[in-house]
Amino acid sequence: MIQYFVTGGTVVGGSALVPVLLDDPGNEVCLLVRARDERALGERIDALFRFWQFGEREADVRRRVRAVRGDATEPRFGLAAADFDTLCATVTHVVHAAGAVRMNLPLEDARRSAVGSARQVVDFAWALHRTGRLEKVEFVSTVGVGGRLPVVREDWIDTPRDFHNTYEQSKAEAEELVHREVERGLPLTVHRPSMVVGDSRTGRIIHFQVFYHLCEFLSGRRTFGLFPPLGAARLDVVPADDVARQIAWSSRSPELAARLLHAAAGPECSLPLEALRQVVRATWQAHGVRVPRVVTLPRGVFGSIVRVAGRVVDERTRRALQTLPVFLDYLGTTQEFCVTRTAPVHGGGSQPSPAPCRPWQSFLPCVLDYYLRRIDGRRD
Repeated sequence: MIQYFVTGGTVVGGSALVPVLLDDPGNEVCLLVRARDERALGERIDALFRFWQFGEREADVRRRVRAVRGDATEPRFGLAAADFDTLCATVTHVVHAAGAVRMNLPLEDARRSAVGSARQVVDFAWALHRTGRLEKVEFVSTVGVGGRLPVVREDWIDTPRDFHNTYEQSKAEAEELVHREVERGLPLTVHRPSMVVGDSRTGRIIHFQVFYHLCEFLSGRRTFGLFPPLGAARLDVVPADDVARQIAWSSRSPELAARLLHAAAGPECSLPLEALRQVVRATWQAHGVRVPRVVTLPRGVFGSIVRVAGRVVDERTRRALQTLPVFLDYLGTTQEFCVTRTAPVHGGGSQPSPAPCRPWQSFLPCVLDYYLRRIDGRRD
């Protein structure tokens, strides 16, 4: 029996991965979950199973899932010594997907989430390695570690670079820590997803993250129809199930140790923001949501209006507007994420090869439809 230890099973990437792992009846999964007490832990696991919708298989699948209450940033994950020793005696594969996906955290808080958890996962992996049980570690990073580099390749990055925000910087520092451990022989693969959206077939996603906030802005509803020029800006988006299949595939491929794989659309299949705005506005209107007329302003003028508006609007709108500077910063750069050496996520094979390009038109409609159906009735 293969036993996976997964951090971040309640976030977007991890929640998409766990059902893929459990599709193999020979796999068991242990989830590290933050919870105030055992009752809260049980409630979080029940919520996950409601999201996963295993149907008639649920009873069987539950027998292969267990959860431990802890924190990925704490030494030994905050577990009692006996519980930690039990993990070391049973786990064979580690997937680290936990982390705060927030762009504007203070740097020290971002480091605690990214670097702190990486340190604990690495220490756990070495403990497993000493027992002889460890087969592989999958470490979920982000293409954002490239910072402002115009091209981000599937290699360890040692080039000095600037970052858009503390999230990128802290994840890059976590990768540097991991790289040192890989050079010491730790069997680990790094995965760098781009912007993750819902399932390519159903649109389902456990939490609405950055992409969905961006879509609300592109509808014009949060800026009263005012926009900066979008120009030729593009967005690299990837469905959550593609990321999950890549991680699961890699975990069964020991030859991929010490490699970096991009879970991204790549330059050929990235999504033009102008096209995304058109699709978003048309979809919102099809759902009966009124959108204001588009008015394009110079970027500096638009930024000034946003700053002024942030002082007079209601609290809900103010919180939404606070994320706009992150969006504007990305608009000012052109960046490509290479995918030529990334493992295929739609088929077999035991060697890396070019990943298939999934056209955004094939999944975006159901992703947006799922979002709107979920939030209907909660709009103002």
